Amino acid sequence: QVQLVESGGGLVQPGGSLRLSCAASGSIFSINAMGWFRQAPGKQRELVAAITSGGSTNYADSVKGRFTISRDNAKNTVYLQMNSLKPEDTAVYYCAAGRSIGSGSYSWYYWGQGTQVTVSS
Repeated sequence: QVQLVESGGGLVQPGGSLRLSCAASGSIFSINAMGWFRQAPGKQRELVAAITSGGSTNYADSVKGRFTISRDNAKNTVYLQMNSLKPEDTAVYYCAAGRSIGSGSYSWYYWGQGTQVTVSS
């Protein structure tokens, strides 16, 4: 089992920035990818960004150039730096852990509890 603990959500004005953190613990040898998903009210959960243990990243088109995913392997922690936030970025953000299966595809096995991000003036 892998436990994921998220932090860093909150309320921010449009154009502002937030950084989310996700600390992993437990059987982390079983995973080689971590990612961030989000789910807005009435919408499906979508992948925002993912990163492998080797450092390969993928981003949703809607966040490219604004969001950056990174990881600190020594701390088993993944970060999502979110800049130039827009109201449409408002959602519950979930950390996920799993394995890369190649070609930008992943299997996600573990989920965090979610953290609310609200972008509003």
